[in-house]
Amino acid sequence: MDCRERILSNDYYDIITDFDVSPVRAGEFDQCSVAVENLYSIVYFNRSQLANQAAYFFEHRNLPKLYGLMQENVRPPGEQPFDPTPLIAGGILQMQEEPLKLVGRGCVIVFIDTGIDYRNPAFRKEDGTTRLLAIWDQTIQEGTPPEGFLYGTEYSREEINAALQAADPFELVPSRDTNGHGTNLAAVAAGSLLQGEGSFVGAAPEADIVVVKLKECKPYLRDFYLVPNDVPAFEETDLMLAVQYGTGFVELFQRPVVFCIGVGTNYGDHAGNSALSGYLSAVASRRSHAVVVCGGNEGNSATHYRGNLRDAGAAVGNQIPVEVRVGENADGFLLQLWGNVPDVFTLGVRTPGGETIPPIRLGLEQALNYRFIYEKTRITIAASLVEPASGEELITLRIQDPTPGIWTFLVEAVGETHNGEFHMWLPLRQFMNAENFFLEPSPYITLTEPAYAGEAITVSAYNSDNNSFYINSGRGFSRLGEVKPDLAAPGVEISLLRGTGTGSGLAAALTAGAVAQFMQWAVVEGNNVVVGSREIKNFFIRGAVRSFDLVYPNREWGYGRLDLEGAFNAMRNL
Repeated sequence: MDCRERILSNDYYDIITDFDVSPVRAGEFDQCSVAVENLYSIVYFNRSQLANQAAYFFEHRNLPKLYGLMQENVRPPGEQPFDPTPLIAGGILQMQEEPLKLVGRGCVIVFIDTGIDYRNPAFRKEDGTTRLLAIWDQTIQEGTPPEGFLYGTEYSREEINAALQAADPFELVPSRDTNGHGTNLAAVAAGSLLQGEGSFVGAAPEADIVVVKLKECKPYLRDFYLVPNDVPAFEETDLMLAVQYGTGFVELFQRPVVFCIGVGTNYGDHAGNSALSGYLSAVASRRSHAVVVCGGNEGNSATHYRGNLRDAGAAVGNQIPVEVRVGENADGFLLQLWGNVPDVFTLGVRTPGGETIPPIRLGLEQALNYRFIYEKTRITIAASLVEPASGEELITLRIQDPTPGIWTFLVEAVGETHNGEFHMWLPLRQFMNAENFFLEPSPYITLTEPAYAGEAITVSAYNSDNNSFYINSGRGFSRLGEVKPDLAAPGVEISLLRGTGTGSGLAAALTAGAVAQFMQWAVVEGNNVVVGSREIKNFFIRGAVRSFDLVYPNREWGYGRLDLEGAFNAMRNL
């Protein structure tokens, strides 16, 4: 079996490492590896060679996380015409006009998502040819992958143009966006439809476009994370390779690339230490690169709990009971607890029926399985005293077939309590098939990974009609107190090619278009050719709109509301 087959096979586990494993015991195991530049390796390892496959998930440090889409709802088309209010509120539409005419010309925006409807006139030039440079469809295996990659099929601009001239475009380029999420983000960031079927304009209507259509995660990962089969879920490894693919379109100091990331997850330390967050931060630190990440829609989902054993009156003895309401017919979920050095925590469980698992201190890397007498629930508790990426303690519970009702998780400290703070997260609301939530949740530190990537531009969402914060938008800061989000951008009732949409993914798309506008002025037109994400972020922060009655940086608004025109005014006034 070649490496391509291993990558696609459900019989092979995917492992992310930060070192090259190819020379390590290579002859002993059925495996192959793929490099993500010189930063990470992805190893595809034969499951049958593991003595205890169930333990792999907890004992192995580099299990890929699953990511979901960050657009909450789309309203069908009505009689309401295109609404430019979000573009005006973001200072974007003003900068498309004279004297600067910033429309993303010469820039590339990379969308890593559900694909794109490449046939739509909004993604074509005036002569009818495509504005897409390429599509890498990871779901189609019959064609030729991009150079340097082993799976999926790449469709070039020439092939897409030929398809647009065909009676049936899908005979030549069969890539489709059956979900619509990727098409919506691309339209908001870079769409342009000024005649024929009606008017529509995105933030950077002349930017070139690159699309990666992500393949669905492998079934074994969906089973492990207990994600419903009808919910889109994408694997961290595919996202990382998609980012690497996008970097290939950069022409240093001439053609900049902006990445638009409209997916997120609740798995991880919420401090930017995941593999994807680390890679995005590395890419964002490079010249002629920029990365924009959405903040997620988990702020009102009751999927985060913050506790502190040192808070007065918060604990009985040296213990805090954390209650989770589990809905009817729940298949199960993963629950993660993250501590802070140097504290050590243990976690006990009490079921709705009164059966208990006492707090047990596990070893450095250990997992234990539990079954109950009167309830069919099965629980695996795993502990890592020093989780490698973050250096913090991580306790993970995998709860299968939970009894509906109130579950109580008893958090205790081992020995002396120092900081005393801990955090617990349930999965994304969309990754659970029932209403599972904390009874005393915290709406803060609810940005989804990879929103905590340090060098990326992270945005929350607000309603530009009335300048109110979007109630479901993720909120900061990070678990360790770093400032995220950086800005808030319009993300409520955003005009799409069909209807309107809401969600932080659309806020990220609008911001990515604004970044492409800035890149046109800075890089393409030679005003600041060495600019990257960090510089753009700080230009945008200086130009952001701030309210006199709020303190900044702010957990909801970051440093204020996006205003591209304000960023240029701030430079003019220096």
